Amino acid sequence: MSGHLLHVNATVTCPHGAQATARPVQARVLVAGQAATATADPYTVTGCPFTVAGKPQPCVTVHWVVPSARIRVSGYPALPRSAVGLCRSAEQIPQGPPVVTVVQQRAVGT
Repeated sequence: MSGHLLHVNATVTCPHGAQATARPVQARVLVAGQAATATADPYTVTGCPFTVAGKPQPCVTVHWVVPSARIRVSGYPALPRSAVGLCRSAEQIPQGPPVVTVVQQRAVGT
């Protein structure tokens, strides 16, 4: 698995189109001048419109399940564009994979 590394301003959305925002726990490792993200960095989803049978079940977090096998950021596996994640509701119900559309184009990891 390889790809360009995600950073704090990468465009990541839930499968329903809501924006996911990273809150990095480190600021030392930079990619294209922005903090690189890793599995330790919480991704918060805001504004997800998903409902099930009239009950709101919005995505609220992204949990990365298959990050980089080799690259580490402050000791945690880095997140390449090809990383596999899972969006979850507040009740931790899986909602589907996140969609990564825009990343930096300089650093590549595996």
